[in-house]
Amino acid sequence: MSAAPPLTTSRVRLGLMVLAFCLLWSSAFAVGKMAIADCPPLVFLTVRFLAAGVLMLGIAVLSGVPWTLSKRDVAVFAALGVANQALYLSIGFIGLKTVSAGLAALIISANPIVAAVFAVFLLGERMSARKVLGLLLGLAGVAFVVRSRLILGTDQFGGIVLCLIALLSFVVGTILFKLFAPKQGLWIGNGVQSLAAGIATLPFAAGFESISDVVPTTRLILAFAYSVVIVSVFAYLLWFRILQVSGATAASSYHFLIPPLGMLFGWLLLGEHLEPADLVGILPVALGIYLVTRPTRG
Repeated sequence: MSAAPPLTTSRVRLGLMVLAFCLLWSSAFAVGKMAIADCPPLVFLTVRFLAAGVLMLGIAVLSGVPWTLSKRDVAVFAALGVANQALYLSIGFIGLKTVSAGLAALIISANPIVAAVFAVFLLGERMSARKVLGLLLGLAGVAFVVRSRLILGTDQFGGIVLCLIALLSFVVGTILFKLFAPKQGLWIGNGVQSLAAGIATLPFAAGFESISDVVPTTRLILAFAYSVVIVSVFAYLLWFRILQVSGATAASSYHFLIPPLGMLFGWLLLGEHLEPADLVGILPVALGIYLVTRPTRG
């Protein structure tokens, strides 16, 4: 009997990239909650979007990335920026004011589960028995943790509703991206998305919030730099590289790591208390995400 093939360098590299992405993505919730303690959420997001867009397009120019987008492509990416970033994050960050970062991460990370349902009706994908089981486990786990938090009074109902709306917005944006996003020019397209998100958020930040409420603390500056450079730029670049190496389905199967990591960062960075019910509820959510996104073996 021949020995099993050794783990190749490319597989190890892919595993490290996926782990790094999950760590960065899941940490964004706790970092975002730190930022809005010193800055109104829409003001923070507006500046973050605009800075990330300028930075990404600037990097593209300096590195010689060719402009391959047509006018239609630019319009599509701009619309996706409004749906995928402006709407989703604005609602989510307002919800973060009254919801813990760990719970927000848990709710938003259920997006592959909800997206699987949307994909059946909008993309014609098949709903297998495995996906149905994953859907039921994921929704049950989220409902269990939300119910526990409401009973304890640690999170407010209004904030939870906003996080659920943000989840639906993110799912719709993901489906729209799959349907309409150009296959080329993703780096420049992501810069366009961020700029469009910033422009769309700007009038709401100006109309409903005040720049005088910003407290320029070291915490805010570090959270802003992390959100722009590490999350908006580096994490997206890492994600695109993962997609190139493994494909969307295989890459998404690792999203089951994000719920426990999101709660872990809430505890590490914000001192958020973890209840036994949280740990119990995370398990079916993580398993549900894995079942829904696991690649089908041919």
